[in-house]
Amino acid sequence: MSYPRSLTPEEKLADAKTLLGLPRIVVICGSTRFMTEMNEADLRETKAGRIVVKPGIDMKSPDGLWSDPVGAAALKVRLDELHRAKIRLADEMLVVGDYIGDSTRAEIAYSRSLGKPVRFTHPGVDPEV
Repeated sequence: MSYPRSLTPEEKLADAKTLLGLPRIVVICGSTRFMTEMNEADLRETKAGRIVVKPGIDMKSPDGLWSDPVGAAALKVRLDELHRAKIRLADEMLVVGDYIGDSTRAEIAYSRSLGKPVRFTHPGVDPEV
């Protein structure tokens, strides 16, 4: 006798998005030095009918919220966790910019480990090419 297997959390999320009729969700990744380009990519992806999630804070720009080094380090950890959650939520990743640093490289590897497609605004920077 065989029993139906339980769905994984990822399968439940995919089913819920289908039942809700949600459009594809794209997570934008890349160095925050490309925030202007990320905003432009957000416009293009939104115009194409996709839901966009992206970094919401550029810690390279001065702000009192992260002027304290200890608080900034803790915030960076929380933001990294939040961005990994955005990657799990998304159906695909769009990497913006012509430079891939260690953090973005790790995000690409994480997305691919989850079986999510990864697109690039500059395909030549793909670490797998």
